[in-house]
Amino acid sequence: MREFRKKTAVLLLSSLALVQAAGGLAVPAAQAAGVQASAPAAAAVKISPVTMAAGVTAAIEDVNIWPQSGGNILAYTLKITNNSSATVNLQRYFSRVVTPGGSVIPGNPVTADATKKKIAAKNSMSITYYVNIGQTKSLSGVKIAMYVWDAKSKGYLKHAGSFAIPAAYSTTVVSGKSLTTKMNDIPVTASAGSLELYKYGGKVYAKASINITNKGGKVLGDPGYTAYLVTASGTAFELALSSSQTGYKIQPQEKKSIYYLTEIPSYLNTSNMKLQFTQKDEALKLELPKSSFKLPAASTPNLVVASGAVKKIVVNNNTVDTKLTGTSVFAEDDKAVWSFQLQLKNTGNTAVTLPAYELAVKSAKGTAFPVNAKGLSGLTLKPMENKVVPLTVEIPLQVEQSTLQLQMIEAVTAASGSDTGASGAGDAGGATAKLVFPVAYFTIPYTLRADVYSGQEYGATNQYGSFAYSLQSLQRYPWKDDDIVLAKVRITNNQSVNLTIPELKGALKLDSGNLSATTDLLMDKEDSVLAPGKSADISLITKIPYTDEFNDVRVNLSVKSETESIPFLDFSTTSFISSVSQLQRGDSYTITGKGKNAAVQENRTTVYEGSNYNILYTEVLMTSAEKRQSKMARLQAYFKTSDGQFYEAKVNQPDSLAIPGGKQLVTLWAKLPKPAGTADVSLYLGSGVTGGKLSEGSEEATGFINVASLPLTPKALVPASNIQNIALYPYTLNVVTSDASHVEASDTVALNITYNLKRENFYDAGESEHKLVLRVTDPFGQSQDRVLAIGTDLTEGINHSYTLSFSNNLYKQINGGTYRLTFYDEFQGERQELGGQTFTMRFISLPKPDNEEKDTGK
Repeated sequence: MREFRKKTAVLLLSSLALVQAAGGLAVPAAQAAGVQASAPAAAAVKISPVTMAAGVTAAIEDVNIWPQSGGNILAYTLKITNNSSATVNLQRYFSRVVTPGGSVIPGNPVTADATKKKIAAKNSMSITYYVNIGQTKSLSGVKIAMYVWDAKSKGYLKHAGSFAIPAAYSTTVVSGKSLTTKMNDIPVTASAGSLELYKYGGKVYAKASINITNKGGKVLGDPGYTAYLVTASGTAFELALSSSQTGYKIQPQEKKSIYYLTEIPSYLNTSNMKLQFTQKDEALKLELPKSSFKLPAASTPNLVVASGAVKKIVVNNNTVDTKLTGTSVFAEDDKAVWSFQLQLKNTGNTAVTLPAYELAVKSAKGTAFPVNAKGLSGLTLKPMENKVVPLTVEIPLQVEQSTLQLQMIEAVTAASGSDTGASGAGDAGGATAKLVFPVAYFTIPYTLRADVYSGQEYGATNQYGSFAYSLQSLQRYPWKDDDIVLAKVRITNNQSVNLTIPELKGALKLDSGNLSATTDLLMDKEDSVLAPGKSADISLITKIPYTDEFNDVRVNLSVKSETESIPFLDFSTTSFISSVSQLQRGDSYTITGKGKNAAVQENRTTVYEGSNYNILYTEVLMTSAEKRQSKMARLQAYFKTSDGQFYEAKVNQPDSLAIPGGKQLVTLWAKLPKPAGTADVSLYLGSGVTGGKLSEGSEEATGFINVASLPLTPKALVPASNIQNIALYPYTLNVVTSDASHVEASDTVALNITYNLKRENFYDAGESEHKLVLRVTDPFGQSQDRVLAIGTDLTEGINHSYTLSFSNNLYKQINGGTYRLTFYDEFQGERQELGGQTFTMRFISLPKPDNEEKDTGK
């Protein structure tokens, strides 16, 4: 079916259909179908066929007139029946139209029939002819004369007879009656439908329909005709096929109503209007008249849909139930933000694709605010399928909000200048115009949006399905110079089928501040398809200055799109900020996420005392709960002291893959002012996030989530009383022997340490930030420190030796005594004593003059 200039005609119906009857008479097909001719004709008129030759007759089937700017066109169809035993040459037969004024005009076949030359024996054929009859507008007094080629006759044509068209005949099928004919060589029954008038935007639109029943055995398609709405005075308006029926098909034995639309002047008299069809002969560049139907009296339907009511709309003869639901409004700045849903259900038995609709919210004063209808136009609905289209619009607060309507408008393209007049039908130029045709005015109930409360479950439906949602928590905690605000939302599939969650983006709005540009969204991709009853957690995280305060929070989830905003879920809350999860002392902190499942437990916490500040230091053991090697999530943390202050923890974490059940040692530390208490300290611990996913290993985190407060147990390190088992993970040092010797009168003491160094492999650790410091205290109480580098100064294994020497002028005076070896753990410049032990120095005397050796150090 054509749109724009190629306006649609539906059927190939005879407006004066005559069929050959018994006894050589013809009666109107409408009469045969129980239809009476329009007034003043009250009874059937019989027109006899014309005998053209022995066994060959001609009967008139169809005749009609259609105004043209270059002269009115009369088209008629002749049925030639060959009952003889030989083939008939149609080039021997001719027809002439005789006008009431006496003009004789030869009939010419239309392009489609121009190739019909012969009729086989015992067969018949229908041929349509046309003539330009000038300004003649009526069939009254028109005759069609039939001639046979005859070489003996004057002018070589022999007059065989004529068809006189009765003045009593109307070319229009009466309203309420049906007509049986053929369209595309398929038998059909057709009748006039309805005529409805609509007012919209200061204009008047007409909607006319015709009913067609396919009586054949094949699918009936579009014949490509043009339809006109014609007034009683003859003014014609070209019609556009309703966009909901573009490319329609009528199945065998199926009945459909076909609708056409046009704009008409507001002053037009709509009494006694008819629906006229024409066919364009492209080769001849003519519109050929076809059938016409008288329409019933025009009516003006009420398009207002009450709140909660269902509006039934017809799309390609399928009924689609539409209903406005889920309306809510809240104020934001100087606007009212409305959201609602259009629920649609295809109640028919075939799939339908919705046409292009325009949506707008109209105020009581007539101001219209456009609504994005992209999700509605072109939507396909399978039989009995339900779909939901979410809609949003912003209305200025000065507009009365309690009397709004959602206008659903069908956008139809039509030929510009379709008012053709009685003599110019079909001559409109190629310019196009758009008809905006009202379909429904949905009443929008004024419903203030209720706040969502943390922990409570709510229901939602959108184009992706039905689900329950809840605000699991709303948290605020420190992040560098800012605070993180995190909202965790849980989506639960409460359908009986899978729920597919599209790729989403999130936005948090705090009071009037829109933080969509800085909001990150985290959700496991594995949760994008939820089985019935299953849930997915979605975290939205943003940052604000730590001095900011807010009361209202708006959570918005939308579908990722480069071109438009497609809403998924939107709600507001005034819930109080939730405290982070409080773990018990000694509990494990659990990390969840694809490939990141792990448990974290405190290993030890201690304080490195300094002169200007203290260092709070914690070691945690991170145990992988995965069944494959995987990268652990990166930990982020803050120490919280008893006075409520937070101190960012620096984290040292291995970057290696963790084996199933493997453990990794992670260290966390921060510098604290000397007055800060550490007796009641806790660790705000969470998983780092980078770019919308959990951070790994050495990745720089931009925030952290799933924060929990883990109470710590700081313990002062008690130095060991010997140095047989000095632990500085991952190493254990065992000093087997220590021998310090001093030669009499020498200023140097030589020290040799025999040791065992063992590396533990219970868990992985990052590069150590600890230093092992050896302090040697001489008999005078003076000390000298050496940093022992493992791998160079000390090596793994047993019975290794480490030697060093100390020089001091005072040593010339000593002749024995004790010395002490003390080991320290130095971290960030501050130290803790690991253990120490005192040894006796060995004194070596010089030889006496009598060469007698004496060793006083034994």
